[in-house]
Amino acid sequence: MFAASLARALAARGIHYGWVMVALALGYGVCSSAALSIPGVLLVPMSQEFGWSVGELSGPLGTRMALFGMVAPFAGGLMLRYGPRAVLMGSAVLLISGLGIAMTMTAKWQLWLSLGMILGIAPGMTALVMGTTIATRWFTARRGLALGILSAGSATGQLIFLPPAAWISEHYGWRMALVPSVFMIALLAMAFWLFSRNRPSDLGLAPLGESQVLPEPPAPTENAFMLSLSAVRMASGSLVFWVLAFTFFVCGISSFGLMPHFVTLCGDFGISPVTSTGFLALIGVCDLIGTIGSGWLSDRYDNRWLLAGYYGFRGLALMWLPYSGFSMVGLSMFAVFYGLDFIATVPPTVRLAVRAFGREQAPIVFGWIFAAHQFGSGVMAMGAGMTRDEFASYLPAYFGAGVMCLLAVLSLLGLRRPVVVAAE
Repeated sequence: MFAASLARALAARGIHYGWVMVALALGYGVCSSAALSIPGVLLVPMSQEFGWSVGELSGPLGTRMALFGMVAPFAGGLMLRYGPRAVLMGSAVLLISGLGIAMTMTAKWQLWLSLGMILGIAPGMTALVMGTTIATRWFTARRGLALGILSAGSATGQLIFLPPAAWISEHYGWRMALVPSVFMIALLAMAFWLFSRNRPSDLGLAPLGESQVLPEPPAPTENAFMLSLSAVRMASGSLVFWVLAFTFFVCGISSFGLMPHFVTLCGDFGISPVTSTGFLALIGVCDLIGTIGSGWLSDRYDNRWLLAGYYGFRGLALMWLPYSGFSMVGLSMFAVFYGLDFIATVPPTVRLAVRAFGREQAPIVFGWIFAAHQFGSGVMAMGAGMTRDEFASYLPAYFGAGVMCLLAVLSLLGLRRPVVVAAE
């Protein structure tokens, strides 16, 4: 009822309801991704309270990153089977439960259950797969821009809320830093349930850029697990899939795999948590600009060369960081250049997947590609912590991530323009 009334009012003003879907998914994505990242700035106070080393705390962080990605392919299957609304509500219930356990934990098993397992599975049920599903179902024109907005929201949410979380942790304790996420997730999940719909046809609309309402495809009879496996079997025969999976693996290594350690890295050079999270917020703001801009560019230019440029610039930024001197000027320069490219890879990656695998299958295939991203994030989140424990320095991990970005560029240079195998 609410959605139909709003759709009619917006249509009278020439506004497509797809933008409402983008706004709803953006709001939830920002807050759920913030809940995923906030524990990264709580490592030091948690270590001080429980006497656990950074390396021990990095284990659940790595597990969370890996699960966040492993769930994504099956989230795509769940959305195809049950629709985005039901999947998002399930994610919200799990996420609030995991945060509640984290706020009251006193033992390591609770750490692994809450911050390791539940906070990996719950956001992974939506994550970038939700944005991909909405963009491919509701948009034909301006799909890249919609992807850019949704991707930027997910990534930026993991960064811009870190300074407030660090401030709350410093003044009221690390447990209280998790409280705002609980209320925001509950509020935005309810808004999504009231105003969202699974497809444009549910409101009698065509996707933006088309003139006819698309008939709803037959409901799949397979379960979400089998739908996901069928999609990856189909995609695995294409070189496009393997190149995108490898480059997104590198993307995970060089982005979210490193960010949980950035505050501790800066602390090693005498920079306070509030100041270092300020740099993370700057990265988040620049990411918002860069990823939305990437979406705009991906509607207009060859996505293969966009990706090659993004990985190249990111690699150079990471390789330069150890030589920045960790001054305010050096870190500000790094935050700007690295932030503009932080997750700008998402819109061209999704567009290449849609072009190769079609509107219906692309979200599930992208879920598998995103799993590679999060596997890379998990490997680096754990490996960077172990590097610091072993060598008393994070710098080898950051430099190594930069080298991997250059390898990603090489893999993209031989990729031909994908052939359209299904309707975009």
